[in-house]
Order: sequence, then C-alpha cells, then structure tokens
Amino acid sequence: MKKGLSMNKGLAMKKGLSMNKGLAMKINALRALRTLRRFAVATALALAIGALSAGWARAEHNDANSPEQTAIERAIHKYLLDHPEVLLEALGILREREQAAEAERARASLAAHREEIVNDPASPVAGNPNGDVTLVEFFDYHCAYCKRVLKDVMTVLDDDPGLRIVFKEFPILGPDSVVAARAALASRNQDPDKYLEFHTALMSTRGRLTQPRILAIARDVGFDAERLEADMDSPEITAMIKRNLALAAALGINGTPTFVIGDQIIPGAIDLDALKQLVALARSS
Repeated sequence: MKKGLSMNKGLAMKKGLSMNKGLAMKINALRALRTLRRFAVATALALAIGALSAGWARAEHNDANSPEQTAIERAIHKYLLDHPEVLLEALGILREREQAAEAERARASLAAHREEIVNDPASPVAGNPNGDVTLVEFFDYHCAYCKRVLKDVMTVLDDDPGLRIVFKEFPILGPDSVVAARAALASRNQDPDKYLEFHTALMSTRGRLTQPRILAIARDVGFDAERLEADMDSPEITAMIKRNLALAAALGINGTPTFVIGDQIIPGAIDLDALKQLVALARSS
C-alpha cells in the first residue's frame, strides 16, 4: 500500500482526519456556487427598505396610521440606513442556515438511497470491487470539468488499492451526451472489463462526440461497433439512464461532475489532494 494510503486507525485518530480547513473551504466554495441564486434575498431586503421608506412617506399623508406605527417605521428605516452591515450579517446567517439545511437533506437522501448509490448492479465499477471506500461520480461525457478531473480520478484509483469507484452516467448536456452514455453502458454487454478503457477514451476526446465518432472510438478500443449500435437502443439501457436521472434528482444533484463519498455530496471538479483527503476521511469514519 503506497505512502499516504496506509494510514492506520491510530494514526488517523492522532491526526484527527477531520476535514481540514483547506478542504472544507474548497467544498464550501463549490456548494456556494449552487446557492448564488439565493442572493436574490439581498434584493428582497433592499426592497424591504424601499417599502419602509414608501410606508413612511404614505404615513405622513395618511391619518389612518397611528403615530406609534409611523415612529416604528421611521426608526427601522433610519437604523438600516445607518447600519447596512446588518443586512450582510443577516445574509451570512441565512447562508449558514441554508447550507446546514442542505447538508442535512443530503445526509437524509444519501441514507435513503444508499444501496442504489453504491451497489446498483447496472452501474459500472472500477478499482477494488471489495474496497473499503466507495467513490461515486455523476458525469457527462461533454462536461469540460469532468474531462479536467479525469486524470485525478484515475490517479487516486491507481494509487489506492482499497478504493472502489462507481460511475453514474448522467447525460444532461444534450442528445449527444445521451448517445455517449448509451454507448458506454452498452459496451459492457461485450466486455465489462473494457468499460473503463472506453470511458477514458470518450472522456479524453475533445469536441462533440457524435454517434459516428463514438462508434469509431469503440472500434479502436476493440468493440464490435455494429453490435454496440444495436445494443445502445435497448430498453435496459434506457432504464439505466432513467434510474440515474431519478437518483440524481432525489439527491439534489443537478450538475457535473458531482461526487458522492461517505455522507457527503461534493459538486464540481476537485483536485487530486482534495480527492485523497476525502477518501482518507471516509476511510477513517
């Protein structure tokens, strides 16, 4: 077992293989990308200030408003204008609460779908089939970030004899992506052991993966392209892809690549060091 992957339990406890600050920052940054749209709350808060201003103005011309109500509105309006940092503080608290709620939902979803995530017989597996750590990747063959992370995924797979990787075909970037996913899954009908080679060849290809190009790559890998083309349209392949799409929806996964390991869902491309740390953390749990 190579250096860095032979860490025994005592050493893990000593070093406290809790997620270090750098890794936590990377993962939190990736998760933050998924919640940027929620910053619309800032606009809502700004509108709230505007509404208070409008209410204050109306109150001066509306005898129905009590003096107490007008005074409260004026006080709130003045306080927010004098202390705009309160809005940033509120946004920070809101983000923390949303992230905590999202993490809890993820843990619940992972627990509910654990068997389907790690042990679906229709999902290709690489590495040690009896490994003590399972890393799951949702990917699309036209995803530039998936292509970028491929080398690191293969490196951690080669370096760790106890790692098992489950590949979840998740074609969300157009019809050509669906064709590529169908071809990759159908290749296992001919030789399951060549899936990883075919997967790597497809992921390493630049430009659009049209069906003729995919079949040409299949021939280069050693598959019968005519048989592959026929197998691609089977109901079983369609069912596999639908199952992956449904699983991703249940887990709140809507982009590629997304990794699942232990009780964590990590969206986006992560580097080799982060992958190794996640594996080590999962192994120590």
